[in-house]
Amino acid sequence: MPAGLYRASEVPDLLVAETESWDIPFIDDPDQATLRLELASGGDESTVVSKASWVYALVAPFPTVTDGVVFDELKAAWQGSLSTLPACVQCETFDRSPLWMADSTLTVFTALWGEPAPGAVQTARADELVDALWSDQPAWGIVPFEELQPKLKVLTVDGQSPIRKEFDLASYPLKAEFALRSLDQEPATLSLALPGSNRDPARMTTVILTGVTALVRATAYTMETKGVTYPANDIRELMRAADITHISNEIPFFTGCDFPNPSRSKLVFCSDPKYIELLKDVGTDIVELTGNHFADYGAAAMLETLDIYNRNGIPYYGGGADLEDALKPALLSHNGNQIAFIGCNPVDLGRPPVATENKPGAAPCRHSYLVNTIEDLDELGYVVIATFQHFEYYSPEARPNQLEDFHRVADAGASIVSGSQAHFAQVMEFYDDSFIHYGLGNLFFDQMGDIPYHPGIRREFIDRYTIYNGKLISVELLTAMLVDHSRPRWMTPEERASFLNEYFHHSGWGEIIPTPVPQPTVTLTPMVLPKPFTTITPVR
Repeated sequence: MPAGLYRASEVPDLLVAETESWDIPFIDDPDQATLRLELASGGDESTVVSKASWVYALVAPFPTVTDGVVFDELKAAWQGSLSTLPACVQCETFDRSPLWMADSTLTVFTALWGEPAPGAVQTARADELVDALWSDQPAWGIVPFEELQPKLKVLTVDGQSPIRKEFDLASYPLKAEFALRSLDQEPATLSLALPGSNRDPARMTTVILTGVTALVRATAYTMETKGVTYPANDIRELMRAADITHISNEIPFFTGCDFPNPSRSKLVFCSDPKYIELLKDVGTDIVELTGNHFADYGAAAMLETLDIYNRNGIPYYGGGADLEDALKPALLSHNGNQIAFIGCNPVDLGRPPVATENKPGAAPCRHSYLVNTIEDLDELGYVVIATFQHFEYYSPEARPNQLEDFHRVADAGASIVSGSQAHFAQVMEFYDDSFIHYGLGNLFFDQMGDIPYHPGIRREFIDRYTIYNGKLISVELLTAMLVDHSRPRWMTPEERASFLNEYFHHSGWGEIIPTPVPQPTVTLTPMVLPKPFTTITPVR
């Protein structure tokens, strides 16, 4: 049995914890130890018992517009020479901001990069680092991957991010290797092993949540003229790449649905069943049915819709064939992560669109049921995602009735609470351990800023969540702009900066920072309409 184990100061807490179960005494003097856990650089490879590759992340407070840096800029900041770089992209944001990190992380990167320049680094205890970053904005820091949490925005370094599925460890600069060395025994005789890494892709799940999808009116007409999957042209790859992609489809599929009319004024809608191909094209894994229009064409259309989802292997929640079917949560499992979706519609409570004991419809908001179910799911280890089809507003602030409902399910244990109803994006907040986004805006719907709508209605959030080892660790705000009455395209950097600044301000996270590009001017191209339309009488 080894006489003692020395653990160097740079060893991360999680790696230290892995050694606690070993039946080996710990000693503080490395010269007296027969086992040493330390950075792997240098040393005799023949003494290595086991190695661990440790991934770190460059982070900033969540309400940060900057999305990433190049490694040369990060290294220059460490050396205190950021402002001397030619064409320095992030100098204005971070030039006078120290890099925050824990002492152990500082020791690691000092060994890798040399001593930091005076004032270039500021340290804090790991459990105080998030508060330190938020209180010192603009701010950035370096943390081990296992210490990520939603209040931290992960910045890319040379385009690489450890929360992305396409992450390439080989080309990523923020990593270190630790070695367990034996100084008095043959390494092969010891049955001690370090975890291979603190980042295991087999424990990671990415989830995308979206806002309103309504394949009707001008959106549907564009699909008929340019192709059913045309609206996905710009976002297809990213949507498909998620492990779980959520779509809130408000509209029933109905075989008797008329050819779409872009000028339709009556708010009673249906979609041609062939439009399911768009949902399949973006990789839809879960459909929300809480929408106000799910019942527009009666029971027959709702049951046909459910049959289409079932035949295509797409689970649904928030609506169903009867009350029991509508209320039940959808339970998914991926990479060991248990994820539950639950949703409801408080707007039409007690009115025809809501499911009853023997009729299909959207799930009504029965708050005691919601709370009890979420508490049970949380206790069972599920990451709970709760969504609402709430009242619709055309301004960003959350209203008191939204705050009450969204906070209620967060208090019950929902990690993510999202508003699926909003045609106009709404604010977000961190509420205790939950992330709440009150409204994401449209995804596929034809509102382009036409009177009476605000031109900002074209702007869309697509939220991407990273769940790791049963815990929400990161939230990403993806931003799109609607074009062609149907197709979201990714925002330009200037549009994105303006949008994020505005919504961080509305969310109570700082003043709006001026950006060089104003709110885009909306120019509408008149649509050439086909032969006169006929209308179909809704089935009730």
